[in-house]
Amino acid sequence: MQEFIEVVFRSKRIGYFYNPKNLELAPDTDVVVKVERGEDIGKVINCSIFSEELENKFNKNEIGKVFRIATEEDYKQLDRVYKKEKEVTEKFQKLMDKYPFEMKHQDTYYQLDGNKLTFFFSADGRVDFRDFVRELATEFKTRIELHQTTGREDAKRYGGLGICGRPFCCVSWLKKFNQVSIQMAKDQNLLSNLSKISGSCGRLLCCLQYEEDFYLERATQFPKINSRIILNGETRIVLKNDYYNNKIYLSSEDKQTTIISLAEYKSLKKVKKGS
Repeated sequence: MQEFIEVVFRSKRIGYFYNPKNLELAPDTDVVVKVERGEDIGKVINCSIFSEELENKFNKNEIGKVFRIATEEDYKQLDRVYKKEKEVTEKFQKLMDKYPFEMKHQDTYYQLDGNKLTFFFSADGRVDFRDFVRELATEFKTRIELHQTTGREDAKRYGGLGICGRPFCCVSWLKKFNQVSIQMAKDQNLLSNLSKISGSCGRLLCCLQYEEDFYLERATQFPKINSRIILNGETRIVLKNDYYNNKIYLSSEDKQTTIISLAEYKSLKKVKKGS
């Protein structure tokens, strides 16, 4: 029996739910679950979940329950929801034109039971849309949420292929966006062309983080960039470390580049210690 399951909703939001009826669930099963303001439909993505954190949330009533496996009537209701979303999107665009702020509508999602309506939008900087939300609530007579998205969130919802030729990680398997920093690009000698290490979302590639531990471990065996070492009696400055090919690029005072192996560098260190 799958006591706790993981569900992804149409908006790509992910949540954990309790299966009190011992329903036979499997990945890709559509289920109707209890959410904050009623019920919504989502797809099971993981059935093998259990942790003390989940159990504690369940004991505090912070985890919703699975009501049922989606029925034919639920799918009919979902079709009605799709039609309503198209209608309210048109009205949303017209109402938005009345306000001075600039925002770009991205998506519209109704909860399955219609108790909540969420509009996703993008904008430069923060937007004060309190008056706009009140007008939307009056117009559509339901709970309204406006969610300002980021480039990463948009990429996750719309999908696409990365420079590796595979579907975006955030679409295929990555559940949480982890911080990716310029320092990671620097650690991996990738600062020379930022456009090549930026994704369709406009942010640094998430995969920079996957190999960061490897580069940090390898860096302990190489000299630091811009440090000085003595080679054949001359001072050389370290320009670049090639961690995969075990090579070190050095520059002399007259800007001549010399490449030595990691083994050669280690032998230089031994000679220096022995001298």
